[in-house]
Amino acid sequence: MNPVKPRLPLILLAAFVLFLYTDCTNSSANKAVNAISPMPAPAVNTASESMNIEKPPVDPAAILAKQEVPILCYHQIRDYKPTDGKVARDYIVPVSSFAQQMKSLADSGYHAILPSQLNDYYTKGKALPSKPVMITFDDTRLDQYTAALQELNKYGFKGVFFIMTVSLGRPGYMSRDQVKELSDLGHTIGSHTWDHKSVKKYTDADWTIQIIKPSQQLQNITGKPIEYFAYPFGLWNKEAIAGLRKYSNFKAVFQLYAKRDDKDPLYTIRRIIVPGQWSGAGLQRVMKNDF
Repeated sequence: MNPVKPRLPLILLAAFVLFLYTDCTNSSANKAVNAISPMPAPAVNTASESMNIEKPPVDPAAILAKQEVPILCYHQIRDYKPTDGKVARDYIVPVSSFAQQMKSLADSGYHAILPSQLNDYYTKGKALPSKPVMITFDDTRLDQYTAALQELNKYGFKGVFFIMTVSLGRPGYMSRDQVKELSDLGHTIGSHTWDHKSVKKYTDADWTIQIIKPSQQLQNITGKPIEYFAYPFGLWNKEAIAGLRKYSNFKAVFQLYAKRDDKDPLYTIRRIIVPGQWSGAGLQRVMKNDF
């Protein structure tokens, strides 16, 4: 089966924004919140094996010159329902399709890496495994824990789970204990804001509501610093980067399809959304073409 074109048309991306906003934003974001100080600087993790770099990059141009790593973005891992529309189906991956995609990656010798390894590759010139790939999940969906996790476990893959904290413990979403278990198992827990509000629309109060408090809550749950973030809807601008630099200690930030920022590529790392229609071979073709 031929893969879907990796960069989705603007009209589909706009529809996706509306779909995610309706799905993810279920509560008011305008509660009064007392200002609190940013979290202390987090500790540094280590990296892995082959793809050696002679000299660590020290500037954005050097980072941009390095080979990008394919980064996959998943949302819901479940079978289709009769009520799922066309847009929804582009962001739902049936369990059997996800299993096929993970098996294809494992059989082809891919190694799932974590953001700490990617950050060390970009900033310190540390080695990555051969055929690296990053597997990420947005929005805290329960099926990521109940369905995707068992497929990751089959191949020793570790994933990155970007948590929207307003959803914790709600029906259909992961609990705090499940998020902690993922962290304890060696998966990376990152922030995806409180209730999925676009970073491009923040007022002064939103930096506390959407960035500082969720990071502190996730750190309290996992016992680890929260060092990575994914933009809601994949949307960002230079003002958003400046705000994240001011109000957080994130080491790297992940978007979707746009070109990386030439001044701050670590805060605009690209990912691709994986549709359920892609076969394992189709997924690999897109990875090779797009990265």
